[in-house]
Amino acid sequence: MPKPTRYWLMKSEPDEFSIDDLANAPEQRTPWFGVRNYQARNFMRDLMQPGDPVLFYHSSCPEPGIAGLAEVCSTSYPDQTQFDAKSKYYDAKATQESPRWMNVDVKFVRKTVLVPLDALRKAEALAEMQILRRGNRLSITPVSAAEWRYITTNLMRA
Repeated sequence: MPKPTRYWLMKSEPDEFSIDDLANAPEQRTPWFGVRNYQARNFMRDLMQPGDPVLFYHSSCPEPGIAGLAEVCSTSYPDQTQFDAKSKYYDAKATQESPRWMNVDVKFVRKTVLVPLDALRKAEALAEMQILRRGNRLSITPVSAAEWRYITTNLMRA
């Protein structure tokens, strides 16, 4: 039986890592490291699978919004930054035998014209989208198939 396709929105601050950085990364892929929220970690660990489509979202910038498309291209594995005492993502409670934090690899699909947060908020079809909920701070959120179709069909241009 084929696995269900799950759709995701993954946020990154463009001054840390942008859609252009992903496009220019070796093999156009990178580990999605540094996530330090248990719910987002659980999405990567328990639900994300290779082939899952991703909306690549620029956050904490002058004009936040969806900047392109990516794809999950690995199953989860331990985030190595948790073991590096020099990393800002270091976790003294994490061990190789019992890692606390996971990541997946994502690969570049294509850059799009920016779909600003305001356009997402104005779309009635996206009223229940998790990223638009008051107080949402998660860096990874699920996107419904209907939300994915609406965004990629009505709001995105190549």
